[in-house]
Amino acid sequence: MLTIRAALLLTLLLTAPLGRADWINLTGSETAPNIAEIYIMDDHVKLVFEVYIGDLEEFYELVPDTWLAQKDEKRPSLEARMQTFASERFKFVTETGESLPARLELVEPRLRVDRKSPFAGMINPLTRQRVPDAPVDKRVLYAEIVYPFTGKPRQLTIVPPVDENGVADVTIGFIAYHKSVPVIDFRYLGLPATLNLDWEDPWYSRFDNPNLKRHHKSALMSFLYVEPYEVRHEILTRVKDMEQWMELGLRDPDFIEIEELEPLKQRIGEFLLGKNPVKIDGKSVRPILDRSNYVKVGLSGIQLLEKPERLEVSTAIVGVIITYLTSDLPREVTVDWELFNDQIERIPATATDPAGPFVSYITPEDRVFTWTNYLKKYRVPTVEQVAVRGSLGDVRIPLISLACGLVAILLLVTLWLRNRAQKPLRAVGAGFVVTLVAAAVAWPYAGHVVARPALIAADLTEEQSTVLLQAMLKNVYRAFDFRDEEDVYDKLALSVDGELLADIYLQNRKSFAVQRAGGAQAKVKSVDILNASAERADGDGLAYRIKGNWTATGTVGHWGHVHTRENLYDAEIRVEAVDGKWKITGLEIIEEKRIEPGSARAEAPADPAAG
Repeated sequence: MLTIRAALLLTLLLTAPLGRADWINLTGSETAPNIAEIYIMDDHVKLVFEVYIGDLEEFYELVPDTWLAQKDEKRPSLEARMQTFASERFKFVTETGESLPARLELVEPRLRVDRKSPFAGMINPLTRQRVPDAPVDKRVLYAEIVYPFTGKPRQLTIVPPVDENGVADVTIGFIAYHKSVPVIDFRYLGLPATLNLDWEDPWYSRFDNPNLKRHHKSALMSFLYVEPYEVRHEILTRVKDMEQWMELGLRDPDFIEIEELEPLKQRIGEFLLGKNPVKIDGKSVRPILDRSNYVKVGLSGIQLLEKPERLEVSTAIVGVIITYLTSDLPREVTVDWELFNDQIERIPATATDPAGPFVSYITPEDRVFTWTNYLKKYRVPTVEQVAVRGSLGDVRIPLISLACGLVAILLLVTLWLRNRAQKPLRAVGAGFVVTLVAAAVAWPYAGHVVARPALIAADLTEEQSTVLLQAMLKNVYRAFDFRDEEDVYDKLALSVDGELLADIYLQNRKSFAVQRAGGAQAKVKSVDILNASAERADGDGLAYRIKGNWTATGTVGHWGHVHTRENLYDAEIRVEAVDGKWKITGLEIIEEKRIEPGSARAEAPADPAAG
C-alpha cells in the first residue's frame, strides 16, 4: 500500500517538535510534601501554596470553618487568622523590617500537581542522599494568598514556620519568580531566605544564599553545534540587552505587543546574522538565518514560548539559530564574539560535536571561541546502496564431488564402450566405484562458497531480513541528515524507488517548511530492528515483503539541551531488486507510536507476522 500517510509517518520523527530537556533538578524539592510558588509583582507578592494533608495543623489558619468537624465559637475570624498567618506562619519581611499583610484569595481541596522526579528513589551523586518521592496521599489544601505592598522593596526575606533553632518545622519545596523571571529552580525552604530585588532588571534579582539560584543564570549564551554537513551557531539573548546594540522600534519601551513579536525577532535574527562571524576550516561560509524563537527559562530549562503573548522587554528572551552548510565534518570552527557590555563581560560558550559537549567562556580579552576536531576514529555517516549480490545468502559448490562426478561419468561411458567391445571391465569398474565413493565422502566437507545468484533466490531467513531492513531504513533516515534539498533527493533515490520516492521527498519539503517556521528537526541516531520476516512477493523480478517492527531514536540539540524522541513502528515494506540494488518500492505503516526511550523491547510483539 503506497500512500502519502506512509511517507508522512516515515518523516514524522525527523520534524516533530520535541519537548524534553536534558537538565533535571536533583534536589527532589519539587516532590516535597508542601509546595510554595512565590510570584513577586509590582505591588504585591502572590503565594500559591499546596499544603500536604498531613501538615494541615501547622497551617491551621488556612483551614475553612466548614472543614471543621465541630464548630468552634472561639475560633478567630478569617481576617485575624490571616494576620497570624502573615506574622507567624509564612512571612515576607522587607528590608525595613515590615512584615507584609496577607489576604486569602482562594482556598479549596485539590490533588497535588504531579511534579514527579524521574530520579525519585535514586541516590543524588552530589549529596549521596536518596532523592525523595512525592507523598502517596495526593490530597492538599490549595491556597492563593496575596501580600500587598506600596513602593518597591529592595529586599524581601521569606520566612517559613520555624522552630526555636530557626529551622523550618515542615518540609517545603519552593520556587520564586520576580515578575516572569524564575529567580531559582525548585529548592527547599528550610531557613529564612533573603531575596535582593532588581526592579529595573529582574533577571539580576538574587538570593543571598548562593545555593538558591537557577540553572540558567546567564543573560547571553553561545552554543556551537558541529555535525556532518552542518554547523549551527545558536545564540540566546535578552531583548533588553539587544537595545544596547540595535534600535528595537517598540511603541512602549517596557513591553512588546503581540503584533510586534514577529517583526522584532526577525530584526534581531538579521542583526545577529552579521555579528560574531564564524569561520570553518579558516574560511568564511555564508550564514543562513535558520529561525528565531521567543523562549523562556522554565523548570526544565529553555522552553519555546508556544503561544504569542504580550512580553516585558526586561524578561523577554530570543533564541536565534544560524546555520552554515558543509560537505563533511570540519577540522576547525571558530566564533569571533563581538557583543559585550558593562553587565555582560563573560559569555558561556558550549561546543557540541558527535562526542559530546565542551563548555568554555568568551571574554573581551579572549573573544575567539574555537572548536577543533579531535575525533580520530569518527566516521561520517553516509548513504550507501545495498547490493542484491551477497544479501541472499551463500551457496556452497562441492568442487571435488563435482570433479569426481565428471570422472565417474567418463568412466561410465568407458565401461559401456568396453562392454560393447567385449574388453575387460574390472579395472575401469573399480575406478568407477572408487570415484563414486570419493564424491560421496567429499560432498559434506569440501567445496567453494559463493553468493547465491538472484535466479535461485529463496525466502530470506530472519537474520537476512533483519540485516536488509536495517540497511534500508538507515539509508532513508540518513538521507534527511543533508540540508540541501537536491542532496536529500539524490541520497533518498539510492534506496527508494517509484512513486514512493516522490511522496517521501515532497512530504519532507513540506515538513522542512514547518520546521523553519519554528519547529525542531531531529536527526535519527539509531534504528533498532526488533523483528523482521520476509517472503517472496508476487510479480516480475525479485521482490520481498518484509514485515517488521523497529524503533527510530532521534535527537536534536538546541540551546545546550539534548531532546530525545523514540518511535515504535509496525510496518510492511516491499523491497525490489533494481539494477542489482535493493530499493524500497512500497510502504504500509500498520502502527506508529511514540514510546519512552529504551522501552521498545517490552512494546514489540514477539512475532511481527502476528502484528
